[in-house]
Amino acid sequence: MSGDIQGGDTSGRPVPGQPTDAELAEMSREELLALGGKLDGVEVVFKEPRWPVEGTKAEKRASRTVSYWLLLGGFSGLALLLVFLFWPWEYVPYGAEGERIYTLATPLYGLTFGLSILAIGIGAVLFQKKFIPEEITIQDRHDGASAEIHRKTIVANLSDALEGSTIKRRKLIGLSMGIGLGAFGLGTLVAFAGGLIKNPWKPVVQTAEGKKAVLWTSGWTPRFQGETIYLARATGIPGESPFVKMRPEDIDAGGMETVFPWRESDGDGVTVESSHHLFEVAMGVRNPVMLIRIKPQDMKKVVKRQGQESFNFGELFAYTKVCSHLGCPSSLYEQQTYRILCPCHQSQFDALHFARPIFGPAARALAQLPITIDKDGYLVANGDFIEPVGPAFWERKS
Repeated sequence: MSGDIQGGDTSGRPVPGQPTDAELAEMSREELLALGGKLDGVEVVFKEPRWPVEGTKAEKRASRTVSYWLLLGGFSGLALLLVFLFWPWEYVPYGAEGERIYTLATPLYGLTFGLSILAIGIGAVLFQKKFIPEEITIQDRHDGASAEIHRKTIVANLSDALEGSTIKRRKLIGLSMGIGLGAFGLGTLVAFAGGLIKNPWKPVVQTAEGKKAVLWTSGWTPRFQGETIYLARATGIPGESPFVKMRPEDIDAGGMETVFPWRESDGDGVTVESSHHLFEVAMGVRNPVMLIRIKPQDMKKVVKRQGQESFNFGELFAYTKVCSHLGCPSSLYEQQTYRILCPCHQSQFDALHFARPIFGPAARALAQLPITIDKDGYLVANGDFIEPVGPAFWERKS
């Protein structure tokens, strides 16, 4: 074998001065290490094991320290799994029983997940500092794809690194590393994938037509026949009722107002139960509706969708705020052109033309809410949306 070996031939043909495949197969790991260094222009300037003498008290103490951190990471990952599975997470109104426990759910997710990553990271760094041999190498830079000879030598290098780390004989560290990484991986997998393992079509929402799956309903879905659902404006004033009913004259010509579904049974937020109901009204992702008043002179430009000719009340039209592309809030409104804009992906909808998409990735019109007024002159929903609100899914027909 030549003493001057540089580079390699990626074609697989024998190169003068380099060993053949048969010679490579017979080389020991040490010979392959030396060969790999010469091929890559690597010079080992300094290399020394961390613990030349095995079994010392200091070595055992270092091994226990690394194991402690890895086990802490494992226990934190297990705690994340248990918190995710068993800690109460459903909303509890302020002041109600269990409210303090509920508010700790998210901090506990972050604490256990963060501590698990931190502990495993510290354990890995300590293992490298305490047990991986100290080594200083200098390598010449060169280009070229890897040939068979390079693949053989890199395997030898990796094998040598594994041997030099002494991890094989450190059962405690190996066990704690397995426990730590396993628990962390399991906890992370369950925490991030667990929310996806559910039946979206389970009928859980009580409606006038019986129980339905969540995706078929919204806050505007009547719970019983003849239920009155008001179009309500959010006041945003502390100490007062969060929502107030609206009349047609409350919105100017050309104006737009965000309204929410309010029932008299929801109350005014004085009691804990009422506060819970109003919180659900405000936070319901399919609840916000844009109430738009077309200017009288522009009403002749209005084009109504087939089957929805009676959905408006005079100059007032109500469209969902949930974009039909990916469910983003299409909440920007250009008064002069009657264009509704979704700021996330730039979809635009024409409010004069049943909110059909005219620009951007959205392919369907915004769902329109039928509205009218009650005997007292307040705006109310004249039924539910006739199609699911938001983006498409396989089961919807429109």
